[in-house]
Amino acid sequence: MNVLVGLVGSDESIKTLRRTIDRTREVGDELTVAVVEKPEAKRSQTEMTEQAETLLSETNIDAEIITLEGDPGSSLVDYAEQGEYDQLVIGGGTLSPMGKIQLGPITEFVLLNAPTTVKLVR
Repeated sequence: MNVLVGLVGSDESIKTLRRTIDRTREVGDELTVAVVEKPEAKRSQTEMTEQAETLLSETNIDAEIITLEGDPGSSLVDYAEQGEYDQLVIGGGTLSPMGKIQLGPITEFVLLNAPTTVKLVR
């Protein structure tokens, strides 16, 4: 399977990448990591790219890492449309006090507009 994982500078993104790497190791997926720009994120795009490189090298996974500029949701969906990806993996979603999932604007946009199957890692 050809998988695209989208990352912003959050702890949730690190968790998403780790889970995606674990699956890649188990089943041998082709992996592309897209680090999107989000100025208000906890980590910069450069820091997130370095973190991804470290995690991939520690686990011996060969994956392409790209950086995307512009609106995070739109740039990720646009990139996914250009490639032949079987799955787009993103992190997102928190639980409300009532136990319902709450989606952030980037996650919601990607879920509603992605041209392929989206896997949401919580």
